[in-house]
Amino acid sequence: MPDEQVIESNQASNLGPFLRKARQDLQMSLRDVEVATEKEVSNAYLSQLESGKIIKPSPHILYSLATALGVAYESLMERAGYIVPAAKHVENEGAETDKHGRAATFAIENLTAAEEKELLDYLTYVRSKQK
Repeated sequence: MPDEQVIESNQASNLGPFLRKARQDLQMSLRDVEVATEKEVSNAYLSQLESGKIIKPSPHILYSLATALGVAYESLMERAGYIVPAAKHVENEGAETDKHGRAATFAIENLTAAEEKELLDYLTYVRSKQK
């Protein structure tokens, strides 16, 4: 157990510097990121993430940051100490696919029943065209 805590601590401690570097590489200010995330992540919250005062933000926040900063969502999840599965599975025809999509997974909570049905119908249609 202590080894797991050390690994989690090391991963979480490098989230802040990673976010800061990604932001600075894009020459974005804290406020620029706030705007890019449509205020999902405030500049004050991002500052606390970068300084290490907050070490385990929600997956929703990490997704917003990944999108705004153009970094891999899975990388942010791992750096925040979340368990990230291998995620790649080989299907019938040998193609690698993700087990779950990212955007739909988070959006599903905000959908009405009619929207969810429409989304699933569309997904069925798209998948039928890929065969």
